[in-house]
Amino acid sequence: MIDNLRQLAIFAKTIDHGSFRKAAGELRLSPSVVSSQISQLEEALGVALIYRSTRKLRLTKEGEVMLVAAHRMLEVVEGEFLKLSSSASEPSGELEITAPSVLTLSPLMDAIAAFSKTYPRIHLSLDFSDARRDIIDDGFDIAIRMGKRKRRSAAMRKLFKAQRVLVASQEFLQKHDTPMLPTDLEKWDWITLKPAQHIPVVFSANNRDPIRIAPKTSVFTNDAQALYRLARAGAGLAIVPTFLAQDAFVSGDMIHVLPEWSLDPVEVFASWPENAPTNGLIRLFVDAISDADY
Repeated sequence: MIDNLRQLAIFAKTIDHGSFRKAAGELRLSPSVVSSQISQLEEALGVALIYRSTRKLRLTKEGEVMLVAAHRMLEVVEGEFLKLSSSASEPSGELEITAPSVLTLSPLMDAIAAFSKTYPRIHLSLDFSDARRDIIDDGFDIAIRMGKRKRRSAAMRKLFKAQRVLVASQEFLQKHDTPMLPTDLEKWDWITLKPAQHIPVVFSANNRDPIRIAPKTSVFTNDAQALYRLARAGAGLAIVPTFLAQDAFVSGDMIHVLPEWSLDPVEVFASWPENAPTNGLIRLFVDAISDADY
């Protein structure tokens, strides 16, 4: 059984790296040993886990199931290893992190600040931009994203869900009749976040059918904070994360439009390179901000 567990770990690392050669480099084994270990695992299980070709590896259905189990096993073991090693010596190093600029006004900042105070020898480099940065090409360790995940991966983690609200200024609302339903707003001027322009606007309310509308956009922007500032200046309706408008609701500078109707929240998640060590600084950081109270 111990040999099988070792083989299972080698199998997972091979898939994560996409080749026998790359996995062998990290594991400090020869590619032939890596291939042999996986073959022995397949023989013990009585199924093929990987279809091999000269250029790439492809998981079988059985391999997909086994990969989930392997990742679960490694996550538990490496997590406990990290806890023990962290208690023995203070973690140190550098992390390059990219995130949407709108999150600078979210509770995520408190979680990052708490991490920095807990691990002062880990130097953080934070890049905030509404332009989507590529983890590999731009050299980041972690990318924090907002939106719907296009795929599920062991190298991703949900952090929290950001509630969204429809807002407008007092000045803007005074020019219109009081809306009763979301459909009353379709002909009003809207400000739309360009990356989200194709996402349906669907309102929900208790004991009522959801209502989907097609807003008339008068201004597009690719920056969420610019969108909010334009709405605050009276340029139109805008959908923003609740954390962005909370203070303005209290002061009365902004109004929550149709508060009895809600919008689906947007997911905030962390993503990192598939071949990153799961027991290193990346895991330490993601665990810390995942456990934060949002």
